[in-house]
Amino acid sequence: MRNKPTAKPSLMLRILGFLFRAYPVLVPLTLLCIVFTALVSSIPAIFMQKVFELIEAWQPTGDVEGAFREILPVVLTLACFYAVGTVCITLYNQLMAYITQGFLHKLRCRMFEGMQDLPIRYFDTHKHGDVMSYYTNDIDAMRELVSRSLPALVQSLTIITTVLILMLYFSVYMTLVVLLGVLAMLLVSKKVGGGSARFFVRQQKAMGEAEGFFQEMMSGQKVIKVFCHERESEQDFERINENLRAAAASAHGYANVLGPIIGNIGNVLYVVIATVGGIFLATGVENLSLSGMAFGISIVVPFLNMTKQFTGNVNQFSQQISSIVMGLAGASRVFALMDEAPEADDGYVTLVNACVREDGTVTESDTRTGTWAWRHPHGDGSVTYTLLRGDVRLTDVDFGYTEEKPVLHGVSVYAAPGQKVAFVGATGAGKTTITNLINRFYDIADGKIRYDGINVNKIKKSDLRRSLGIVLQDTNLFTGTVMDNIRYGKLDASDEECVAAARLAGADDFISRLPEGYETPLDNNGANLSQGQRQLLAIARAAVADPPVMILDEATSSIDTHTEAIVQRGMDKLMEGRTVFVIAHRLSTVKNSDVIMVLSDGRIIERGSHEALLRERGVYYRLYTGAFELE
Repeated sequence: MRNKPTAKPSLMLRILGFLFRAYPVLVPLTLLCIVFTALVSSIPAIFMQKVFELIEAWQPTGDVEGAFREILPVVLTLACFYAVGTVCITLYNQLMAYITQGFLHKLRCRMFEGMQDLPIRYFDTHKHGDVMSYYTNDIDAMRELVSRSLPALVQSLTIITTVLILMLYFSVYMTLVVLLGVLAMLLVSKKVGGGSARFFVRQQKAMGEAEGFFQEMMSGQKVIKVFCHERESEQDFERINENLRAAAASAHGYANVLGPIIGNIGNVLYVVIATVGGIFLATGVENLSLSGMAFGISIVVPFLNMTKQFTGNVNQFSQQISSIVMGLAGASRVFALMDEAPEADDGYVTLVNACVREDGTVTESDTRTGTWAWRHPHGDGSVTYTLLRGDVRLTDVDFGYTEEKPVLHGVSVYAAPGQKVAFVGATGAGKTTITNLINRFYDIADGKIRYDGINVNKIKKSDLRRSLGIVLQDTNLFTGTVMDNIRYGKLDASDEECVAAARLAGADDFISRLPEGYETPLDNNGANLSQGQRQLLAIARAAVADPPVMILDEATSSIDTHTEAIVQRGMDKLMEGRTVFVIAHRLSTVKNSDVIMVLSDGRIIERGSHEALLRERGVYYRLYTGAFELE
């Protein structure tokens, strides 16, 4: 079950913590540049007030040159501040570009690393397109937050704080008038921004749903066209797209109306301050300020500019709300993915290279020996080694993907090293589920599964799966060459080993006829190959791994009868000396199995060799002779 999204304040703190940990020097330096730039843009009022004072002081004498000599240092000082501010602007823009892209890079890496540790159950219960949306829409929303909204927020807050202090320095009375106007701005921002926040969260969720739908439609185009489902697909898309449009329109409608409202309140406030300042000048009201200055042009004119600057930054602050909310909505989904509980693995038995001495004792080796053993540490500090043989035993296993719907009931399977065990039965009988439990994609509810006499719960999952070779019914090929896809089964395999595995699987013939042979590039899940050719490559990939246990889940289901005969000979060689579990609807492929198990509704109802089951004239006999077919 997905974790609940993190609360908004902790989300922002988490983002900031991530940034500071990733760039402990550059982030403070960038903040320093932003703050200095904001301060530079806030102080002209002080210099303006000083210039007006000098002009008022020298006006009665008419000594323009004297006034100019005193004004010039003030202007030059301000120019120096602006020059340094320009350098700071350039520096922080460059630093923010570097920090933002680095932050996103680290975040994507953290997400992907965490995703590799998630259990299969997560991907079975989440749309792939929705998961992809984390890496696109949600990450992009966080990019906007980090690169633009946060710097603008820091800059606006710095300017607002500095200008507020300066306004109090000039006049407390007029500052109170400004604060009343700002209070109105904040009330509007809270009302409109709150509505915007709800719809931005809905927008991110609707966008994930839309991407999940796109992914399904792209991968299922052939099915859509075969069944003439185009109009129905368009209707489904229209419904999902309408949900996205409605959420986005509401979110941006709230966000877009906020700026003009705040801006017009600022304009009205500017007029009010000008009026109040004129009244104070005309009536000779005694000024109350931190500076102790009396009302005059040298106060009112700079104060009007500060009012414009203050309200402008409040407006800019309010305009960042939409980007901040969208970024936090994306962050809540991204962190929810990162916070998903990883696949539990409390195993401590590991797979190691081993040597067998003349007296039969097994020892661990630091070099590759071709012999593997289970390293089993015990509570008393001793360590025992058990040779990897491929003895797999399930005893009274119960399992259900959900507690309410059990799939397997008291299943017992005994596969000795080198045996070939076949599972047959109707779709949904539990055949694939058994193999999913052997490699611990899921954990059983009750019973025992032992591998070479060791409870699989004690074996580290990565080592357990390294000892198994699996060919699934649904073949997945990755972007790269044919050779790369075969080598996926054993990353350190040589080209010669890959070619030998392809020959064993019967894939060498068609690979040799490809434009570039084994170096032919594949993409889009091997779209330039037939389904049968893709499955041959999957078999070759399992063959190069050379595991002691093989699981073949409908491995020849997409291969024609002639090719199947070729592959079957290769697979017979591949299965020599290995424990093999075969799932097949074609009963001709399981005739030579040592044991055939017939499943129905999660129970084994018949077991025995092909000949023995035919003699029993039960379900298997009727299946084989065509009295009824598998569903």
